[in-house]
Amino acid sequence: MFSTRLPAALAPNAISRARASLRARGTRLIDLTETNPTAIGLSYPADLLAPLASDEGRRYAPDSLGLPAAREAVARDYARTGAAVRADQVMLTASTSEAYALLFKLLCNPDDEVLVPQPSYPLFESLTALEAVRARPYRLDLHGHWSIDRQSVLDSFTDRTRAVLVVSPNNPTGSLLRHDDREWLVALAADRHIAIVSDEVFADYPLRPAANASSCLGETRALTFTLGGLSKSAGLPQVKLGWIVVSGPPDAAEEALERLAIIGDAFLSVSTPVQVAAPELIASGAAIRAQIRSRLETNLACLERLVSAQPSVSLFPPEGGWSVVLRVPATESEESLVLRLLNDSHVIVHPGFFFDFETEAYLVISLLPEPHEFESGIQTLLSYLKA
Repeated sequence: MFSTRLPAALAPNAISRARASLRARGTRLIDLTETNPTAIGLSYPADLLAPLASDEGRRYAPDSLGLPAAREAVARDYARTGAAVRADQVMLTASTSEAYALLFKLLCNPDDEVLVPQPSYPLFESLTALEAVRARPYRLDLHGHWSIDRQSVLDSFTDRTRAVLVVSPNNPTGSLLRHDDREWLVALAADRHIAIVSDEVFADYPLRPAANASSCLGETRALTFTLGGLSKSAGLPQVKLGWIVVSGPPDAAEEALERLAIIGDAFLSVSTPVQVAAPELIASGAAIRAQIRSRLETNLACLERLVSAQPSVSLFPPEGGWSVVLRVPATESEESLVLRLLNDSHVIVHPGFFFDFETEAYLVISLLPEPHEFESGIQTLLSYLKA
């Protein structure tokens, strides 16, 4: 009766069941996986969402790519980073996930393929399946820093490949796309007539960026779609506003926008009030970003200090984003370790296999939790590993 685009088994995994059971019993947990900026004690202005009540939001006059004033606000905001983006390059979406869905509709027929990085955020498998598209992984290798394994890209390429996806900063590795990797990908995409989709939603959160880090904004040689949104740039995931910046050879970029307009007109998913409020919400992001950056720096410094005292644990320094990867002794499976840590010490961490790390043992944690709680959780984690 049901589509095979959804998994046959819908039951939660063992870690989710254990966490739900403990919370149902009222057990206080230290969540080192928290990535919701509205749940970590940041100071949001009381009137932050007041622009959503503007009288202009009562009038429905939809634009399939987004209201011009909102698209102009997105373009202006990129100027603070030194990027030159025009409003007519921008399409508004309800989220980054929706942006991926729209791009898969634009680029792919059923059973076409897109190349996705591994390790990376596990949502790609669901998003591609829901659009009847196949995700084929390519590897990020760690040799002093994370970089694209170019041979794995070539090995994953088939005659059904329509796009290569890049996440920079990557979640969870915190790695950034390097200039030489970008140049190689652009040449490949141009030669094989595929698109580049560059998810740069964490770009506002550099930590220890490499000097040769590179954005895909403004690329003119290959059709390129760069993603952003208020969820990360202004710490407002509940507002539901994302965007796609289209660039590339002029004819291809123009046709892509024309086709995206047709797709967008079929859904018109971005609400009028949020588009009307976009200029003010985007401007308000500066104060919230500053708090998030301070939190990330504080917790990363704490983590580096505590891990340095335990040689059996390795920290892979993130170049940007909100997450960090630890390598721990492989004395048991990641699932067993995470479950025992949860049940015995009430600390929540992610196992590496959630993000498709090929080997064990890795743990993924967020740098967003409140600092005292973060330090307590890391101390408990390290003590547990030492014991």
